[in-house]
Amino acid sequence: MQEDSGDPGVRRVRDAASAGDWATVREVLEARPESEDRTELLWAVGETAGVERWIAGVLEAEPEAPLPRLVAGIRHIGWAWEARTGARAKDVSREQFEVFHARLHTAEQWLYEVAEREPRWSSPWYGLQITGRGLEVGQATARRRFEATVRRDPHHLGAHQQQLQQVCDKWGGSHEEMHAFARTSAFGAPGGTLLGQLVAVAHLEEWLSLDAGADAAYMHRPEVAQSLREAAAHSFRHPEFVRSGAWIQVLNTFAMAFSLAGDRDAARECFQATEGRVTKFPWYYMNGSDPAAAYRKQRSSTGR
Repeated sequence: MQEDSGDPGVRRVRDAASAGDWATVREVLEARPESEDRTELLWAVGETAGVERWIAGVLEAEPEAPLPRLVAGIRHIGWAWEARTGARAKDVSREQFEVFHARLHTAEQWLYEVAEREPRWSSPWYGLQITGRGLEVGQATARRRFEATVRRDPHHLGAHQQQLQQVCDKWGGSHEEMHAFARTSAFGAPGGTLLGQLVAVAHLEEWLSLDAGADAAYMHRPEVAQSLREAAAHSFRHPEFVRSGAWIQVLNTFAMAFSLAGDRDAARECFQATEGRVTKFPWYYMNGSDPAAAYRKQRSSTGR
């Protein structure tokens, strides 16, 4: 069992990025229009080590092209977080923070240039949502960047995921604001929406913030189970739900949330729908080094 987003383009673009094959990277990215949300493809490139080296040559060869700048910007975000690591702020050194911020500032430069060249693209604004959180631009600026993304793509899942993180307690928001944002976004979208995932993510975020014992008690509250069922009905259980885009991640998220909530039947339904395909998010919340192991453990608990 391996991580599998369900999008064959992800593996292809990641392999090309690892090999420094710009022609294939460009082909895969250009085949996915902005209107279809190419966030996952961009992250497959952005999280690949070494892209920061060969993309410099592409930028030099194509000084006016927006796509190389977009790739460079997204890669600098991933590269910045590699320097910072996933440690708590108190455990990150001053030198690490300096590198982290420098790379994010470079990312912002590239992304703003892309936004200027391609004013209808949502991807640069999505990237700026992430750099903004790392650079602590503040809630007002963060909200403007989110709004800039969704003006171009109203139901952009990645943009909503990033804004949900922005309003989390751990990033200066609150649990109440997070849950309100999740529900407003999910139920403000048409039936069958991928944005139903936000309701489940919000519950997982609160679960993650609690100490052992309190976290399980929270997920077993009747109102949490009811909230998850309502979101599921409006999302993957809705007749208009389409298995495209990040649908496998959505099902993985509901599988984790329902299993933690003790709703074995609903969790089993989600696990069956994923057909053994695991997404890194949200399972790394349970096991950062082996998300697939967390998936298997929770799936077995449902009797699947």
